[in-house]
Amino acid sequence: MKLRNQSSAFLLLLAYYASSSSAASTNLTSLVNLFIGTASGANGGSGGNAFPGSAVPHAMAKVGIDVSTSPRQAGYVHDNSSITGVSLTHDEGTGGNTDGGYGNFPLFPFIGTCSNSSGVDTPECEVGIAARAALRAAGTDIAVPGYFSTTFVSGIQIETTATRRAGLIRFTFPTSSNETNYLVVDLTNDLGRSFSGGSIAISPAGHVELGGTFLQSYGPSNYTVFACYDFDSAPLESGTYQSTNTSSPAIFNISLSNTADMSLEYPFTSTVSPVQAGGLVAFNATQVVARFGVSFISSAQACSNAEEEVPTPSDGSTWDWDAIVAASNSDWENVLSRVVIDPEIENSTIVELLYSSLYRSSLVPANLTDENPYWESPYPFFDAMFCSWDVFRTVHPLLSLTSPQEWSQIVNAYVDGWRHTGFIPNVVRTPNRTGYVQGGSDGMPILGEFAVKYAAYAEELGVPTDDLYQALVDTAENTVSVLFIFIFYPPVLMIFGSLRIVGRQNDAWILFDYIPTDWVDPSGKTGLPTRWASRAYEYALGDFAVRQAAIVLNKSQDDIDKYTNRSFNFVNMWDPNVTSDGFSGFAQPRFVNGTFGFTNPVTCSPVDPNPDSSCARGDDNVSGFYESSSWEMSFFAPQSVATLVELMGGNTTFVNRVNNYFSQGYYTAGNEPSFNVPAIYHYAGRPDLSALRIRDVVFTFFSTEIGGIPGNDDSGAMAALLAFHLLGLYPVQSTTQFLIGSPFVSSYTLTNDLFNTSTTFTVSNFDNTTLVAAPPSGSRVFVKSVTINGVDTGSLCTIDFKDVVGGGEVVIEVDGDADAAAARGCGPAGLPDSLGTGGFSL
Repeated sequence: MKLRNQSSAFLLLLAYYASSSSAASTNLTSLVNLFIGTASGANGGSGGNAFPGSAVPHAMAKVGIDVSTSPRQAGYVHDNSSITGVSLTHDEGTGGNTDGGYGNFPLFPFIGTCSNSSGVDTPECEVGIAARAALRAAGTDIAVPGYFSTTFVSGIQIETTATRRAGLIRFTFPTSSNETNYLVVDLTNDLGRSFSGGSIAISPAGHVELGGTFLQSYGPSNYTVFACYDFDSAPLESGTYQSTNTSSPAIFNISLSNTADMSLEYPFTSTVSPVQAGGLVAFNATQVVARFGVSFISSAQACSNAEEEVPTPSDGSTWDWDAIVAASNSDWENVLSRVVIDPEIENSTIVELLYSSLYRSSLVPANLTDENPYWESPYPFFDAMFCSWDVFRTVHPLLSLTSPQEWSQIVNAYVDGWRHTGFIPNVVRTPNRTGYVQGGSDGMPILGEFAVKYAAYAEELGVPTDDLYQALVDTAENTVSVLFIFIFYPPVLMIFGSLRIVGRQNDAWILFDYIPTDWVDPSGKTGLPTRWASRAYEYALGDFAVRQAAIVLNKSQDDIDKYTNRSFNFVNMWDPNVTSDGFSGFAQPRFVNGTFGFTNPVTCSPVDPNPDSSCARGDDNVSGFYESSSWEMSFFAPQSVATLVELMGGNTTFVNRVNNYFSQGYYTAGNEPSFNVPAIYHYAGRPDLSALRIRDVVFTFFSTEIGGIPGNDDSGAMAALLAFHLLGLYPVQSTTQFLIGSPFVSSYTLTNDLFNTSTTFTVSNFDNTTLVAAPPSGSRVFVKSVTINGVDTGSLCTIDFKDVVGGGEVVIEVDGDADAAAARGCGPAGLPDSLGTGGFSL
């Protein structure tokens, strides 16, 4: 990442960083590399789709540049793609539509001539999306938390900073030009080019209000968003441009004036409109600052958000750029300081990986409190849950440790979604729209995890536990018709096929105790097709979440027993007669009559010999697995891994099978169902093998380069996974248990602002030579003992939530004796908990 001194605020940041030399004084934001995961995902590249623009933690506004080529899910790609503008809203690390989601109302600067005498665009007036092809000057991209900058080859510089719902964009034009400086305010071109109606109004003073309806990038519906722009310089003139007609959308009529208000309005259409339209503002100033606000309520609300969060000084001066940059940076410093290491003594690559991961883990979901377009509520509203299927595994467990206040707000948003719709919000919801179900209803493990960790503090955190529990039960018991939708306003284009957008297929789950292939619900409710095997595994975990909440919230024994039993239903998808590579027993599709179908366990793995295999959500998925192979999904039952060990033939066979999974290339580092596997050796009493495997995974698949994420970051899921690996922890979902491993740093301190505690983890005999994919023989990588505040825990495999956040000191002693490590296993306390062996009694 090349840094250039391009603004006073940025100079201040650099000066502050340079003056810091210890863990106590180092500005942790200086350790974040925002360009990790910004490589192009084209032609099979790993991509990452990370967002390197300006945002505060859990921001609604994510302002950054957009490139002209796909894939561009987050708008930005670290390559030579031309820039089409700087827009106000973006996803972080998602898949979905490769053109991207959001990217609303971009500004584009250019130097030229826009004549209004002919009323027609000229080559020197770059209002059309095709004409906006500005190249970045090499090495000019700059990104630090709270600030982004780039420079065109033409010499025009763009800088951005942001608050939660607003921010500033600064344009600096070359002083040598004799032509006019222009800003395009684009109404119609989001990243997906999905405009379906909207309006723009612009005043001679350059005040701009916009609203538009666009298609979400992963789901069947659209959303409406609004924005407001003001500028610190008085325009020479302003006006509008629009396509002359829909058959020639790249030919424009331009109307400019220095006295008249102007506006355009396009009624909502049920199809995407090819029209291009927007505003045009001319300046003679060489530096122009745009203040923006965004809203999902109205353009007036967007203007109010801008004035509230970036206020105009009472003396009439312009907005305080440096103050906004500093405040954004401070917000990030607050988040990052919840995990503190000493960068002077730790490996610099690990330091960069850790803090970059902690940063990306708190970008989403987006806090849209006071921006809920559907219902009024005293509870927080969060969006960009894109998607729970990814983040329940790692992001929410990480937030549970470091950010209980923010996490409780997000949990409240899940509960409030049930309160107003009847079910926990779907696995995908962005922006503000329910998207496709991927696996189970994966908000359930999140609510179950909150219950077991914070039930005693739920009232203080404002989370009604009775509502939380009822949300879990309703989602576990009720099947919602695929045609169930909200009463949307404004009008919504819904594209329904056979894909469920809400809930679970509970009628089948309750009737059969598994998800049968090709079963049609006789009630007429449309069942969710395909992915039968993998959904059964996820449904079982969802029911385990209900069971956990029932215990800690003192619900009936009948409820506890019912959901405990249903937590084991994944075994009903287990066919003991299927073999692969000499190993017997795999998850398989199953028919109504109880017989099994057959899916080759390597189907949809990285070495699948059939290039046409489909493991997506559509009707063409005949494997029965979603984004996973049977080899992979057969390892997924975090509530009872002991049951898997037994099904697979015992500890020795289980270890050999996990080894084979990696050696044969079935492991997919960037795929969420694989997250738990590197540490799964713990359940066979071999944490020593977990330690070695996690070293291999981290140094083989992650790096500080632009391609340093093995696949999409998936709303921080990959980032949080890496953070856990580096800290020597792995969460067991919907429980208070963490698998304990061999940290990649010699010491770190976790703070929890609800409990006002600081817990320091110290690695006794830490060995830097282990920080490679294959630690040399004898290097100290194996956990030998764990003490908490001076008391030996007796466990080398697990640590409880209360000890991770309880304050004091956890000392992890390591050694390099591989044989001794294999012999001592998990220590006197035994294996990690599993339901099948009586664990998780709470």
